[in-house]
Parts: sequence; structure tokens; C-alpha cells
Amino acid sequence: MTEPLRLSKRMSELGLCSRREADEWIAKGWVRVDGQVISELGSKVLPHQKISIEKQAQAQQAKRVTVLLNKPMGFVSGQAEDGYKPAFTLVSPETRWSEDASPTQFSASQLKSLVPAGRLDIDSVGLLVLTQDGRIAKQLIGEDRLIEKEYLVRVKYLRHGKLPDADLKRLNHGLSLDGSPLLPAKVSWQNDDQLRFILREGKKRQIRRMCELVGLQVIGLKRVRIGNVKLGDLPVGQWRYLAEIEKF
Repeated sequence: MTEPLRLSKRMSELGLCSRREADEWIAKGWVRVDGQVISELGSKVLPHQKISIEKQAQAQQAKRVTVLLNKPMGFVSGQAEDGYKPAFTLVSPETRWSEDASPTQFSASQLKSLVPAGRLDIDSVGLLVLTQDGRIAKQLIGEDRLIEKEYLVRVKYLRHGKLPDADLKRLNHGLSLDGSPLLPAKVSWQNDDQLRFILREGKKRQIRRMCELVGLQVIGLKRVRIGNVKLGDLPVGQWRYLAEIEKF
């Protein structure tokens, strides 16, 4: 027999919302299973059962925003640490990109539960996604590893001569971190001192640590794309809303 699953987990698997959102909606009586309202947290369902959400949940979800920020150096992605400010503090009416075509009006309520969907360390710059939408957070930091992230990385070779082709191949596939082999990457030279990395995973300081393994020192790191969404001309320290037509 097929084992029953926790309702919130099943809703997340189906892409309806995040597990946290699911628990919130269940508690409010906004979730139905086979047409019956389920309001008890921890309830379980079978995979074939039909799950639907009430209009209140749909309306709440529609109001949630996703912000694209060109993060400068010196800001942390998540919570404040060691005296450094979190990136979401850069989101204000004054720092909104003047060329943002989104009709969405800024509201202070949008800063509530605005969390980073993926890391960008304090020394790195470029595209950082901040979202209130659990579906997008799951898509970008879930375990499926389907979405590419592209980086431009300025490097310095610390050994004699230049990086051997064999080590460039190892950057593409063959390195391990934290005792586990890395997924295949796409790494290529853009010019004499800059590499392009395309990854489908995001271990802590992954690119810097990969480079160290082959004798490269990272001088600068910029994320320019996540899936189909590009940084483009968004100025450093400014942000814009993810457009309705944009999909990662």
C-alpha cells in the first residue's frame, strides 16, 4: 500500500506552496482534501487524493513579491552577522531601479518574510533573489538541482605558468567538497583572468573552494544569471521586482 504523507509536505511536493505556508493555510481552514476542509496540523493524505486551496490563500499568495537585487560587497545574504547588514536592508523605494517596468507598488509590508532564495557570500556581488513566495524559494533552493546559476569569476593562478587543461577539466567534473563529489559544472575561460562558471548546486563558498583545489585565487565573483533570469543592466545596490512573465 502507498504510505500516507503529511499534508503540508504533499502540498509542497505539488508546488502549491512552501510547507510553512501550507501549515499556515491548514490552520486557517483554507485547504481542502477531496472537497473536505482540513484544519488539523499534521493531517496526512494519500498521493491520489485531490488537494485544493481556498480563494483566500490564492489571494494571499498573489500579493507576495519576489525581488531581484544586485548585491554589492559587504552585505550578507541572510541574517545580520559580525556587524554586517543583511541584503534586504537595501530594498527601499529610494533604491528601486528607475527602469523597473513592474506595475507593483512598493509597500513596507513586502519586507516581511522577504528571505533570500540562495546564498551569495559577503565578498561576492551580483544577482540575489529575495522572495516572500515559498514556491520560488523551493524551486531555487530545493533538492531537484535543475536550475543553473551562472557566475563570472576573476582569478589569479598561484602556481608557475598557467592553469593546465587537465585542471580546467577537473573544475568541470572531478572535484569533491566536504567528502562528496560535485555535480558536473560548465567552466570555461572568458579571457586571460576570468572564468565563467555554471553550476546546479550551491555548497558554501563552492566556487572559491573549487578554485583553491587547482591553485587559483578568486579575486572577484559576480552572479549574472539564475535559470532564465539575468542580472542584465540592474545597477549595483539597486533592485527590481520579478516580472509576472519571468520564470526561473
